[in-house]
Amino acid sequence: MELLIAFATDDGKNFNDDHFGMATYYHVYRFFDDGEEFVEKRENIEFQEDESKKHGDPEKARATSSVLKGVDVLVSKKFGPNITRMVNKFVCVVVRTNVISDAVKIVKNHMDEVMREKTKTRERRHLIFQQ
Repeated sequence: MELLIAFATDDGKNFNDDHFGMATYYHVYRFFDDGEEFVEKRENIEFQEDESKKHGDPEKARATSSVLKGVDVLVSKKFGPNITRMVNKFVCVVVRTNVISDAVKIVKNHMDEVMREKTKTRERRHLIFQQ
């Protein structure tokens, strides 16, 4: 098992306060059977905020997806209306913590559930993990 998992952040330590697609950066980790490792920081440069566009705009979903090529799982405190588009390409995970290092542990503890969603080709749903 090996997955690339992106965590939405503005500062590299905590989740951003807005929706996943509004993060300044995505910290990408490789999860594998024996652990996980930080791979890279990707800047969310593809979409420049346009006041005329609303949350849920398909262009926002496309822009976010392009920044996250090769990623399997998206993790954030919250997702906007575009989650309905994103679950078609990614496993979307909502965590109830502010700290990315805590979220890494939470996701690792729930890898069986993440893998089950990853293998679905239809009717994939987002996951919510408390701890």
